[in-house]
Amino acid sequence: MIAATFHARLFAGKVALVSGGTSGIGAAIADALAACGAAVTVTGATRAEAEAARSQPAFRCRDAAVLDVRDNVAILALVEAMPRLDILVNCAGIIRRGDEHDPVVFAEVLDINLTGTMRLCAAARPSLAKTTGCIVNTASMLAYFGGGLVPGYSASKGGVAQLTKSLAIAYAADKIRVNAVAPGWVATQLTQTLQDDPVRSAAILARTPLGRWGTPADIAGTAVFLCSPAASFVTGTVVPVDGGYLVA
Repeated sequence: MIAATFHARLFAGKVALVSGGTSGIGAAIADALAACGAAVTVTGATRAEAEAARSQPAFRCRDAAVLDVRDNVAILALVEAMPRLDILVNCAGIIRRGDEHDPVVFAEVLDINLTGTMRLCAAARPSLAKTTGCIVNTASMLAYFGGGLVPGYSASKGGVAQLTKSLAIAYAADKIRVNAVAPGWVATQLTQTLQDDPVRSAAILARTPLGRWGTPADIAGTAVFLCSPAASFVTGTVVPVDGGYLVA
C-alpha cells in the first residue's frame, strides 16, 4: 500500500530516526520510510527488542538500536553519532491500564510518553535545523477525551498534542516542521486486551464509521505524508487517523 501510494525514492538520501520503531505503529512507520528510500534507524527499549527487529526477514531499516527515552545522555549520544538527520518520529510509549492511578506509575508513563518525546525533539533540533527536517510525534484519540483506566496515558498524549503545537512555533525559525498523528483504535500489542474482549471490541467497532480496527500501516501512510514535501506548509497539526471514531 505504501509503495503504491508514494514514490520509492521519495526520501532518497534522507536519514530518519524512529523511537519505538521495533514494533507496532513505530515499526510500520519505519518500514514505510525505508520503502520510500530513507536510511532509517529504529530504537527499542531493550536489547531483545532491537535484536528481534533486526532479525526479521522483512527488516529493511539501516539499524535497530537500544534506547531508553528517559536517558538524556544516551539520546544525545545516539543523535550526535548520526551523520545527518532529516526525520524524527517519536513512537516510544507505554500504557499501564488499570495501574496509572498510582502516582508512581502515572509519573513513569508521562516520563516515557511525554518527556521522552521532548528529550528526543530537543536533542534532534540542531541536526534537523541543518537539514530543515521534520518531526512527527504520536498522540492518540485519548488526547481528545479521557480514559478512566489510563489517566497517565491520556494525560501524556494530551501533552504530546500540545507539545507538538508549541514546538511547531518554537522550531519554525529553524524551518523544522512539527506535526503529530493521533491514532484511533489500532490493532497492536498495546490494544490486545481490548481486541480480545468481545464486548469492548464490539463497542469500539460500533462507534467507528469505517467499521474495523485500524492497522499500523494506516497510521504509517499519514506519517509519510507529514514527512514529505507534499506537507511542506503543514506544521503544528495533530491528524486523527481513527476511521471516523472521533466524529461519530
